[in-house]
Amino acid sequence: MHFPTKYDEILARIQQVDPIIYGETRNFLNGAVTYLSPYIARGVISTKMVLEIILAKGYHLSEIESFVKELAWRDYFQRLGQVRNLEQEVKFPQTEVENHEIPLAAVNAQTGIHAIDQAIEHLYTHGYMHNHLRMYTAALVTNIAKSHWLLPSKWMYYHLLDGDFASNRCSWQWVCGANSNKQYVANQENINRFAGTQQHATFLDRPYDALPPKKVPTELIETTDLMLETELPIMENIQLDPQLPTFVYTYYNLDPIWHREEAGNRVLLLDPTFFKEHPVSSKVLNFALELAKNIENLQLFTGSFSELKETFSLSEMYFKEHPLNQGYSGIEESRDWISTEVTGYFPSFFAYWKQVNKELTQKQVLHDH
Repeated sequence: MHFPTKYDEILARIQQVDPIIYGETRNFLNGAVTYLSPYIARGVISTKMVLEIILAKGYHLSEIESFVKELAWRDYFQRLGQVRNLEQEVKFPQTEVENHEIPLAAVNAQTGIHAIDQAIEHLYTHGYMHNHLRMYTAALVTNIAKSHWLLPSKWMYYHLLDGDFASNRCSWQWVCGANSNKQYVANQENINRFAGTQQHATFLDRPYDALPPKKVPTELIETTDLMLETELPIMENIQLDPQLPTFVYTYYNLDPIWHREEAGNRVLLLDPTFFKEHPVSSKVLNFALELAKNIENLQLFTGSFSELKETFSLSEMYFKEHPLNQGYSGIEESRDWISTEVTGYFPSFFAYWKQVNKELTQKQVLHDH
């Protein structure tokens, strides 16, 4: 599996998307998924940009609704992250929690469920896991092994090239019932169908009314804590002109066309506090640093926003909004949303989608006329 990092290759990948086949096959491990998520997560491209490029090909919203919904899901989680503390349960306490660690079998890719174990190995090797397998893995860890969702969600985020704070946290909570009205479980038959495996006689090989089991399966009993750390690059000797505006890029904003035509300092801020709270692997960080090379004259600064500002006596500083920004001051700009009008808290995705879909439909009607 290859994720190119050059901007023109990323744009070419958007052009290759077939949103209709995507909608028909995306739940299958061998389905026509887009592999755009690492670039959206790092802010190189946006959900809005992807949607506009696809619609420009002449598709009607009604025929690519599944594809558009998946883009909107990502925006929904981001909006939720603006108004809720995603370190805590969004709606309900997770029930039947027996530990706040993670099953050792999951960390070692030895759960005994072949599709899940192969997906974890793939995650470690390639930094990617199919979305359906993420759900299976989260369900096994939280609802079958009865581990609290927080540490396992950090474990998965640590290894994902497309690790996105809001999407990852909200999805784990959705699976374990902390962000939904019921727990998500998948039995072996379901996993075999979508993952293409032929496994039987496992602790998941039972009807749904027998899941989750009352007792944790023997294979998942042993748990472990994790020490997840990020090794940041040594700070370069950078030169900034305090008379020019400074455009601050972050792990979540590596957009090469952001203020591209304007003169200014361009700094990628790597805040040790941020990465201590939200660590990622060297593979993941290096991928982000490769993406950052698309931004001309970008310089690296390892430190906090206030340290950057004070060290170089900067005054006019620009940055994109993100819930994880800490101590930022200056000119905050919005991220690129599919809808700038639909904001605030919605108790469910479908309540959010109803409003977004209405807005998109009205825009397409006006465009068609």
